[in-house]
Amino acid sequence: MKYNRSQQEQKPPRYDTFAAYYDRVMSPLERWLFARLRSKIFASLPQDANLLEVGAGTGANFSFYPGTTQATASELSFKMIEKARNKETSKRVRIVQSCAEQLPFADDSFDAAVATLVFCSVNSPNEAFAELRRVVRSGGTIAMLEHVRPDGLLGYVFDALSVFTVALFDDHFNRRTAEAARQAGLNVHTVSRHALGIVNVIVCRV
Repeated sequence: MKYNRSQQEQKPPRYDTFAAYYDRVMSPLERWLFARLRSKIFASLPQDANLLEVGAGTGANFSFYPGTTQATASELSFKMIEKARNKETSKRVRIVQSCAEQLPFADDSFDAAVATLVFCSVNSPNEAFAELRRVVRSGGTIAMLEHVRPDGLLGYVFDALSVFTVALFDDHFNRRTAEAARQAGLNVHTVSRHALGIVNVIVCRV
């Protein structure tokens, strides 16, 4: 697997650093909102799907995988993968190390794919969506849970915040992920907005 120089030297060490405390920091948001929305995106997937998760992180989604699915999870950070593998729910998941822009899978390998809180931090959303279109069969589903740039005046606040969050965490607070998916050629089936439009559940068809 080949990564470009910036991915090798910058991204893995930064996410490796986050891994030790990521679950603890995220737990209040999980209880308040994210757990409910994770459940929602998995409910949108076909039953018995051969499933790919991109950017699996510490495995927060593993407990939501339908028991009938064949599941593969990809993640760039080795330390995040270590945390994910320590979860009891990881036993039925094949975990591979890769970035979203260069997936090590053949064309049409999966029936469906999910990504949660991923497209805010990938280097190139367009390349990542192109890879998802390649590895998910025609007619398949791609479901995402993402924080995005909200509409109205709050959007300008997120533009300003993004200057700092990109520098600190590689996290783009002002991405328009549904629009990026459309531009990449995906059929955006539904977009449901939560928390003042800051969090979106996006379901696409390939």
